[in-house]
Amino acid sequence: MIIENLFVVSKIGEKPILIPEGVDIKIQGRSIQVRGEKGSLSLAIPEGIKVEEQGNQLVVSRGNNSQQTKALHGTIRQLINNMVTGVQKEWVKKLKIVGTGYNASLSDGNLILNLGLSHPVTISLLEGIRFEVEKDIVCVMGCDRAQVGKIAAEIRNLRLPDVYKGKGIRYLDEVIKLKPGKAAKTGEGIGESIAKS
Repeated sequence: MIIENLFVVSKIGEKPILIPEGVDIKIQGRSIQVRGEKGSLSLAIPEGIKVEEQGNQLVVSRGNNSQQTKALHGTIRQLINNMVTGVQKEWVKKLKIVGTGYNASLSDGNLILNLGLSHPVTISLLEGIRFEVEKDIVCVMGCDRAQVGKIAAEIRNLRLPDVYKGKGIRYLDEVIKLKPGKAAKTGEGIGESIAKS
């Protein structure tokens, strides 16, 4: 199974990248620039890797078969593919805010978070990144996948989900396994609690 997975990964670099309509590619020296409706991104191409535009496709190839070049082949291909996708329709990370009194809002594009601290936390708007807020859902959007993921992770780390009540910030598709509270540990159920009172 491990051998099969390595074989699949090694073939990623050989897959051509389709250039959608509205996306412009500029290859100059050892750099590539990708421009689209949502923004512009550039990437330095390492030695040993070659990127060519062939019709409506980008082809990433190796100049040699060294271990380092083989390792970079699939990575560079995937990074360029992410750039092409991002400048066309943006990458999105969604976060859910859970907790009484916890909320998010926007002010001049900046994200304002109330997380039960002594003061609101402000996430300043960065170039290439924008925020949207709908009730308890915060969306981080941008054409750079790595930057979107980094900022979303930083927001989540401001108030990690509580393992007992689930309060905090989590990714929208994240499942939090809650630990049992003291009542559950002592074997005292809700009915027993009410009866004792």
